[in-house]
Amino acid sequence: MRWTWLIAVLTLAACHAASQTDTIPRLARHGSATQLIVDGKPFLVLGGELGNSTASDLAYLDRSWPLFDALHMNTVLAPVTWETIEPREGEFDFSQVDGLINAAYDHRKRLVLLWFGSWKNSMSSYVPAWVKRNEQRFPRARDAQGRSLEMLSAFVDANRNADAAAFRALMAHLREMDGKRHVVLMVQVENEIGMIPSARDHGDAANAAYAAPVPYDALHAVLAERAPAQPFVARSWPQAFGDSAATEELFMAWHFARYTEAVAAAGKSAYPLPMYVNAALLRPGKQPGEYPSAGPLPHVFDVWRAGAPSIDLLAPDIYFPNFVEWSGAYARSFPLFVPETGRAPEATPANAFFAFGEHDAIGFSPFAIEDYKPDDRLGKSYATLRELAPLILAHQGDRRMRGFRAPLDFEGNVDDTPQDIALGGYTFHIAFRQMFRAPEDQDVRAHGGLIIQLGEDEFLIAGSGLTITFSADGANVGIESAIEGRYVDGRWRPGRWLNGDETHQGRHVRFSADDFTIQRVRLYRYH
Repeated sequence: MRWTWLIAVLTLAACHAASQTDTIPRLARHGSATQLIVDGKPFLVLGGELGNSTASDLAYLDRSWPLFDALHMNTVLAPVTWETIEPREGEFDFSQVDGLINAAYDHRKRLVLLWFGSWKNSMSSYVPAWVKRNEQRFPRARDAQGRSLEMLSAFVDANRNADAAAFRALMAHLREMDGKRHVVLMVQVENEIGMIPSARDHGDAANAAYAAPVPYDALHAVLAERAPAQPFVARSWPQAFGDSAATEELFMAWHFARYTEAVAAAGKSAYPLPMYVNAALLRPGKQPGEYPSAGPLPHVFDVWRAGAPSIDLLAPDIYFPNFVEWSGAYARSFPLFVPETGRAPEATPANAFFAFGEHDAIGFSPFAIEDYKPDDRLGKSYATLRELAPLILAHQGDRRMRGFRAPLDFEGNVDDTPQDIALGGYTFHIAFRQMFRAPEDQDVRAHGGLIIQLGEDEFLIAGSGLTITFSADGANVGIESAIEGRYVDGRWRPGRWLNGDETHQGRHVRFSADDFTIQRVRLYRYH
């Protein structure tokens, strides 16, 4: 009887644990897309990331919650720092984390937590004092001249194990504190990892690892792709790939990935929320060591995939104007999540529409959101995107949705060439300028939108600053109807019928640059 009772209790506990795992936020495929599933439903992150220090003072943060409502956000990205949760080794204080989660819950917001552990923007500025002050036990990386850098070495077990233990404690606490409410959706592991100003760590442990054989079993696919002419024998990194800064970056990417994998796996063993690593991007023409090298950048995706299987996706922090280029580079390899982006001249809202419409993005989040103003264009765009979220989520991965914006290059030069998008048997000719408005009065960088095919001839178009005409092979195309409106609680509420002057008597549909609006457009063919 005693053993039967014990087995029953253990079975019940196992079922409860399995049930909790099934219902926590997770990633799931939906057609060709990957979605974030929260409480059994897909969720679109309309986010904003706090400045690094804001969440450390809950009273300071408290004044920003009304702003987040005004901006129509549903998610806040907030740092949790190693130094605040483990001020003394082995003694944890989660009061700041609990206060943050409770405040978000009270204000009906979700959270993505950012683990500032061993590295933040390459440096180790958020590690606890007991780590900072004990360099003998917790060694730092060294540059090519042997000088100590303000960053922990990725080659030291003590560094990795201490970080992993703290992160596991955090995730175990989240499971107990938030395992039923699901305020926390995802967790970022570390922050903008990278080596700078040297391409690699030159400490004793790093030098030994660089001279040791490349781990063939783990990296055989990388070796086959990058050194195909060389049959594998026990080769060091420079012997396998050549002695260069590029090889040093590969080497560091592998060891950063393995370190991060240990931290992420420890956390997931306690509470397996989706986890990602963010990347500081590089400027054109820069060489390894001149940017935060070896982070999760496109040219080392293969190394990071091999080294960190517990990481669900790699994510770009896009502060450069060429958002279209960078978002595409990540979306081709991972579900797109943009955890940080800049305000850059009026471009942010157009980038959000592009990310969701063209790349089935999980989420979008400008940085330093507490510094925005309640009437910022971002709020106008998020208001429209919140109305459209059920439709966007329903059509992610079904290839019946497209996004568009005028691309910018790295220098900020805009290409306002009209774009053609084929959808549902029609071609949409999208001009990023409004008709009947002087070119000098238009900032094309702020213009963009998305299209969703609703039926055989019916389309939803949303955006700002656009003029759209239509064609089809072998036929003329007319506008049967163009209806401006809104979605309220998921239901379409029609407004003005725009079949007169607003469509130039059926010649085109257009969207004011002053706001983000929605039109449902029905087309027809004639000869």
